Amino acid sequence: MTRRHFPCAALLALAALPAYAQDASVATPQGGWNRAALTDRSDELAVNYPYALIDRGTQKSRRMIQGHLRQMAKKRPFHQLVVNGNPTPLYTDDSGRYARAYSFGAGSNSVEVRAPDGKSIKRVQFYEVNTGRPQAVIRVIGAWDDNQAEVDLHVVTPDGQHAFFGHPVLTNGGGLDVDTVDGPGPENFVMTAPMRGLYQVWINYWGNFGSDGYHFDESTRQRPIITTRITLVFNENTAKERREEFVVPLRSIGELTLVKTFKF
Repeated sequence: MTRRHFPCAALLALAALPAYAQDASVATPQGGWNRAALTDRSDELAVNYPYALIDRGTQKSRRMIQGHLRQMAKKRPFHQLVVNGNPTPLYTDDSGRYARAYSFGAGSNSVEVRAPDGKSIKRVQFYEVNTGRPQAVIRVIGAWDDNQAEVDLHVVTPDGQHAFFGHPVLTNGGGLDVDTVDGPGPENFVMTAPMRGLYQVWINYWGNFGSDGYHFDESTRQRPIITTRITLVFNENTAKERREEFVVPLRSIGELTLVKTFKF
């Protein structure tokens, strides 16, 4: 399975960093994000922690955020990767490398690494030029705090279509652009031209995923309760941006929770 680096605009600025910033790195972007149309890196080996991302063919706009932690937390709390204000626990391989996928929108974006005590130790700010690609009007982000738990985001749109890992692309223009089985998310649902009506957002603790594949042994869970964070972003990266966040506990495999019903 290959990993691909997808287009994003050039790096504009690197925020002021404390003296201990050398304890973390963000290897991508470096000197600007690579545009896939100009630089094909589809065959390049990349960090694979802890399991291979599954590319279901709907992740055309995702970018790989990669880097390295020199000093890794051996127990909770762990470092956090914060993308556009959305925090995700930052798990690494044994050497401290990490890789996370994210689908950025046009406008100002940020990638930040925070220490377990909440201090910012690395921050990259860049601007995604609007190249004519539609902007996300509705974005739903799901993340959780157990790196071997297979948690799935589900969204039902007003016309009754259901976006989830088995049906990621909807005919109404919405869909999941990242389905993550290799860590604590994020998973993203995006619509650029949403229809009017009621939307439902669900979160499901489907099972676990380890070196031998999927399984349903709850004794391997790292925490008695998995905490999920679901973020709704409306009119992202515009003056009208509005956000809502929900924290939902998941206690057992198979648990399916309605997070939010909203009218657009």
